[in-house]
Amino acid sequence: MLDTRFPRPMGDLGNPASWAVPVELIVIEGVGPQQAVTTAQDLRAGELLPLFTHGIRQLEKRGVAAITTSCGFLVLLQDELAKASQVPLVTSSLMLLPELLDREQAVGVLAISAERLGDEHLLSAGVLPDRLRDVIVEGMPPDSAFARSLLGNRSGMDFDRVAHEVEAAAQRLKARAPHLTTLVLECTNLPPYAHRIREATGWRVMSLFDSSRLKVALSTDHLAA
Repeated sequence: MLDTRFPRPMGDLGNPASWAVPVELIVIEGVGPQQAVTTAQDLRAGELLPLFTHGIRQLEKRGVAAITTSCGFLVLLQDELAKASQVPLVTSSLMLLPELLDREQAVGVLAISAERLGDEHLLSAGVLPDRLRDVIVEGMPPDSAFARSLLGNRSGMDFDRVAHEVEAAAQRLKARAPHLTTLVLECTNLPPYAHRIREATGWRVMSLFDSSRLKVALSTDHLAA
């Protein structure tokens, strides 16, 4: 877990009640959204790997069966963290993309920041170079209540306003790419609004709760409560 203050409503992956399985949380102190939601170069320059590796060790001592993170941008560290972990580890919902692209012409992604989500994030998630153009990314506006609350690590959030912002972002993506049928939520704080996106677009909306790797590791068909 990133070190955050913003609220985590039901459906947020950082809220233990959102899960259908028991959850152990470890906060990586001092590593907030601004340190994680960044470019590949800046993330690696932050030397965060030892901090997350220490968190993995703490979770392993608690006997967890699988590990995930609270920020999809950490997919950049997938290979390193997976090698450091003795249990299955899935950093990001972006890792759903390769399997989806095997079946679909293109897949949408709704991210906390389209400007900071680059090709290296998608490549780290397993997307093949010749399919990068088939991942259509829409970001939450930097001046949105959602982005300001999360990236500013604020203690409050206007949930009604955020719900409208998320729905509007999905509709913008649908206008840009009307052929899409599936949307992946990069940000783990977006699943509380998945139903609004489904109602507005008719899309299948997927998140880390849909990770087959986590489901297999935890011997369950349902991760979301």
